[in-house]
Amino acid sequence: MISNTIKYEFVDAIPERLEERTLYVAIDFATAAHKCYCGCGQEVVTPLSPTDWKITYDGVSVSLSPSIGNWSFPCQSHYWIKRNAVKWAGQMTPEQIEAGRAADRHAKQSCYGPKGQSSQPHARETEPGFLARVWRWLSGS
Repeated sequence: MISNTIKYEFVDAIPERLEERTLYVAIDFATAAHKCYCGCGQEVVTPLSPTDWKITYDGVSVSLSPSIGNWSFPCQSHYWIKRNAVKWAGQMTPEQIEAGRAADRHAKQSCYGPKGQSSQPHARETEPGFLARVWRWLSGS
């Protein structure tokens, strides 16, 4: 059984070779990266931005939100990184995945405008998060 515990490293730049079970965080590049925690070896890059992922560091552990859904990988793994641990999430249907992608596109356009220009620099902060939107869609609310 694969351990759910991970380690993290704050780095100046993402290294060329990623170690298993390690989340690398490059603040200057607003990026986090790791090898997929299912063990398939695929490299996962998570940009840190108002419309992508957010990292939380409490002095002891890291968390990354929202969840990581590796839909374009053969494994299609889906998990959260919370307080130095991988929390596995359930699989999503193709329709749920597309709904999440559409919500992400809408969030980016709302935050940055149609040409990548920020027309509403803080619009994303008032919108519900990706999983909240997906949950609302799933529950029919």
